[in-house]
Amino acid sequence: MSSPALSPPPAAPADTVPGPLTRSTLLALCACVLVAQSMVAAINLLIPQLAASSLHPSATELLWTVDAYVIVFAGLLIPAGALGDRRGRKGVLLVGLALFAAGATLSALAASPALLIAGRGVSGAGAACIMPATMSILVQLAGPERRARALASWTLAVGLGGLAGNVGGGAAGQFLTWRALFWVMVPLAALLALTVAVAVPRTERSPHGRPDPRGTLLLVAALVALLAGIIEGPTYGWTSPRILAFFAVGVALAGLFTRYALRSQAALFDPRVFRSRHLRAAVLGTATGFFGLFSLFYANSQYLQYVKGYGPAVTGLAIVPLTIGMALFPKVAARWQAASGPRPAVATGLFLIGAGLLGASTAAATTPYALYACWLLVISAGTGLCMPALTVGVVSALPAHQAGLGSGLGTSAREMGAALGVAVTGTVLAVHEADARAGSFADAMSPALRTVGAVVLVATVLVTFGYRTGSGETAAAR
Repeated sequence: MSSPALSPPPAAPADTVPGPLTRSTLLALCACVLVAQSMVAAINLLIPQLAASSLHPSATELLWTVDAYVIVFAGLLIPAGALGDRRGRKGVLLVGLALFAAGATLSALAASPALLIAGRGVSGAGAACIMPATMSILVQLAGPERRARALASWTLAVGLGGLAGNVGGGAAGQFLTWRALFWVMVPLAALLALTVAVAVPRTERSPHGRPDPRGTLLLVAALVALLAGIIEGPTYGWTSPRILAFFAVGVALAGLFTRYALRSQAALFDPRVFRSRHLRAAVLGTATGFFGLFSLFYANSQYLQYVKGYGPAVTGLAIVPLTIGMALFPKVAARWQAASGPRPAVATGLFLIGAGLLGASTAAATTPYALYACWLLVISAGTGLCMPALTVGVVSALPAHQAGLGSGLGTSAREMGAALGVAVTGTVLAVHEADARAGSFADAMSPALRTVGAVVLVATVLVTFGYRTGSGETAAAR
């Protein structure tokens, strides 16, 4: 079978090739990424206020208020990326911003937990359209010579989105209301849509394939089931019938999708793209980096509030050191990658994330914030080194006309890694907080971060091995 995913794109007519990437286009796209990513983190700092609100949500409803956005977001990323390739990336981006605003409006007006959860899900669907569309537009406009720098800016916007979510959620939790956070998103999304309409050109659509509703349904259902199992594992227990059922259904549906896609002439994507050792390594590396990063996010806010006694607003600001390396090191990584290939930057970056987590695991109630911030800087430097190279690795493994699909794969790896990081950290925290010997949250945080740091370091070895060059083969060629 001739695979659309592995076929080179035909040359586009000269009059349809978009112009070069401009600064205004880059800023508009990165702003969209920042806003979409910010809502992953912001809600976590509003949980105490939501729990005491007039909605009176149960513990399960609070869990789904947080998780609905992530589950829908991650579940729809790959189909949304493929849809943008086929139907127009700019159009999908504008639809995503509209859905994001509609979900924020529904959340702000919610009179019950169910409506709040529904609003979060609608916003998550909007974010799923925004993320791959922005990356694929950048890939199309930047060209091979500027692609690494453009994707480094995109990766920085993802990191700044985490910061903005922490700062915005903390400020709303301390000085405003949870509804105010959602209301702010509505005019912001409208302004971004206007900016995109003016500053972002349309790019060439993929001539390959047709809509694949059957494959889309199978893949989305598989991802949602797996994510639900990962996210709810700490709550219900990893061996509970509910969680085992989620995983069993997810694996079965993933198997059905693979079988269907291998036989279909117009599948959502061809699973044989994973024959590429470098693609597998890039996907694993991306998931590993965000596994460590979101483990830290989850433990950090609780450590700073419960142990150090910081308020929500100060807690949001205290994460700022994590953005410094993300801003400074991508340029270093780009030069390093150009000279030596992606392997050194990826290996060093992931190693620094793991080492930084092990360092942060030593934090106690008496640890000065300045010392704790040093470990945040180590993790930040690692993220800034490895993430641009990993992002390029995923996107460049597919033809340029499938940049949206490549972005969806990479961002799905990010979200799966992030969800797993939070789940593993939450599980280890729960075990050690229940231990009578655990005198404070810091006593439970230490083994949690040590566990995650060790996993990151083991995965670093696997990723580095995946980036090895074969006989007569260069890293650049792959």
